[in-house]
Amino acid sequence: MSTATETTPLVPKPPAEATRRDFVLLMTGIWSLVFIASLDATIVATLISTIGSSLESMQLSSWIGTSYLLSLCAFTPLYGRLANILGRRPSILFAVMLFGVGTVLCGFARSMSQLIAFRALAGIGGSGITILTSVITSDSVSLKDRGLYQGFTNLLFGLGGAIGAPLGGWLGDTIGWRAAFMCQSPFLIFGLGLLYLKVREPELVLAAAGTSISAKLKRIDYAGSASLMLALLTSLVGMSFKTSAGYEWEDPRVWGLLTTGVVLACLFVLIELKFAVEPGMPISMLKRRTSGFVALNNFLLAVLTFSTVYNTPLYFTAARLRTSANAGAHLISNSVGVSIGSLFAGWYMRKTGRYWQLQAVACLCIVSANLTLASWNADTPEWILYLTLMPSGFGFAATLTTTLLALIASVPRDDIPLATGISYLFRTTGQVLGVSLSAALTQTLLARNLRARIVGEGAEDTIAKILASTAYIHTLPEDLQHKASESWALALRTVFYCQIALSLFLSALPIEEYALPDTVGAAPVKRTTPDAEAIRVNE
Repeated sequence: MSTATETTPLVPKPPAEATRRDFVLLMTGIWSLVFIASLDATIVATLISTIGSSLESMQLSSWIGTSYLLSLCAFTPLYGRLANILGRRPSILFAVMLFGVGTVLCGFARSMSQLIAFRALAGIGGSGITILTSVITSDSVSLKDRGLYQGFTNLLFGLGGAIGAPLGGWLGDTIGWRAAFMCQSPFLIFGLGLLYLKVREPELVLAAAGTSISAKLKRIDYAGSASLMLALLTSLVGMSFKTSAGYEWEDPRVWGLLTTGVVLACLFVLIELKFAVEPGMPISMLKRRTSGFVALNNFLLAVLTFSTVYNTPLYFTAARLRTSANAGAHLISNSVGVSIGSLFAGWYMRKTGRYWQLQAVACLCIVSANLTLASWNADTPEWILYLTLMPSGFGFAATLTTTLLALIASVPRDDIPLATGISYLFRTTGQVLGVSLSAALTQTLLARNLRARIVGEGAEDTIAKILASTAYIHTLPEDLQHKASESWALALRTVFYCQIALSLFLSALPIEEYALPDTVGAAPVKRTTPDAEAIRVNE
């Protein structure tokens, strides 16, 4: 197997079947869609309170994001199968058009219920953009180069997210929140046009070119997607009743919906195992060592990362009583770590053809970051507070990149779309649960800590207001401020301890290493041990 040298260009040559110009245009189309999908998420997040006030439905504003994530999760595995049934080009065109139509309609929404429905429609398309851009990239470059292109993709995704927040705020203050949805159309049309012209179908799709559309549509796993969506919906509503509405775990609306979600999740698994002709999430793939452990790794990694990103700002605003701007500044090191980790992982795998050792180092970075996070106290130096999340961001990006390559290398080439869909399904589910579960744990612990410290007449009313808003703490007398901030600190420290346990388990998952071939379509070969000499492909 050839190795990279100091004279090897940073961006490798495209496969021989495509001209360099075609390849550059293809990647430009892919990256423009990735950028705008990331930009959309942070633009909308920034404008949630503005939109809620404008439509006079602030109590429902959280569902603007939840509806998008719900459909994103539910339809993620479906696109992996669609890529093989309908083909890459029709599938990506369908996804971009759904995302575009849903986004534009959001700009014309006249009520919160309309906006939530249109965001759900956009989420169906957004899941396809996420999966299919990854699949098309895998079709177009060798496994050895795949990590480098994933690094560039992650970098643009981070850039879109970074630009989206200030852009959304500016649009909301000047032109109006509706412009935030409408302005995305030119980028979507540009990316859509490039992919329409430059996407090339693999042999698996070309071989089924004579099959009728109706026959292809019958192969889609409708029942699996419906049961998964209902399972996620009932679980999310149940968690929101606990975390947002303040109901106790014993309330029938909480445990009833959560139980229903578990039952529907079991039904989804049963459908995929026994009834679906071509399941969107083939359970048999999860029985393989690397596929199963990569899915679990991505789930735990998403839970850890989103719990960290959600709870770290709370530490500064509630436990340290600092401003939101100061809390946000402490997340910058995480973004820097993500950028470095994405590019370094891609460069390392392209240069060495390996990933196991880097993955081990990345997991240790996550463990060290969570150990430091749990040790924060009033005496922790400021520079440590600012740098703590950098190894976490590096480990997150490097682990995502290496596990994606491990997953792709461990399955037959025709199964890459399905494997990619499974990976992203577990990631998006982990994102939702990382925020909701950590919020539920924090609120439960915080309420217990507050009741142990604040007693007497009016205590329950004070505690309820502290639970509802961190800003209320600043209006309290100094002694109550101290008790409230101390209660927040203890609750968050327990959450951070739980994150340590998850990060240690994450590091112990036995994912195998495969040699990464440097030609498109070459079959990877499993290494016998992580330290074995490189196995030559097609020798």
